[in-house]
Amino acid sequence: MTRGPKPKPSTLKLIQGNPGKRPINKSEPKPKPVRRPRPPMDLEDHAQKEWRRVVRELEALGLLSKLDLTVLSAYCVAYSRFKSANEALNAVADKDKTFRGLLIKTKQGNWIQNPLVGVARRAADDMTRLAAEFGMTPSSRTRLQVNVPKEVDEWADF
Repeated sequence: MTRGPKPKPSTLKLIQGNPGKRPINKSEPKPKPVRRPRPPMDLEDHAQKEWRRVVRELEALGLLSKLDLTVLSAYCVAYSRFKSANEALNAVADKDKTFRGLLIKTKQGNWIQNPLVGVARRAADDMTRLAAEFGMTPSSRTRLQVNVPKEVDEWADF
């Protein structure tokens, strides 16, 4: 395994203004951007809604290709797990005013963390890691400089 941070794709270096001034890989593969891909059919409802929301944003920035769809799908699955685990925790929290569902009692009478807390945490970690790949976190966005084309006013000449 190589040491140090993983290399950034040249597209992201260019968007960020190449702050390290390292040479850009001229022979790096450049997949074509994809237009508004449909969500995979096997995604749950929460994941499909997140797919549609995120695809609009990534498409506008030109940050989505066919090669990215599997990673985007994994992000949406992690989002769906996070949302589902939190919904289940909220349902338990309504009945448990003391621990709000965060702790449960074992058959032996010991208190342990509710497994749903771990599911939500792991899903949030996966979601955050995958979101950063697309520049969808505040810290990853601070390094981006995107030139989004202006919309042309068809009536400006009249």
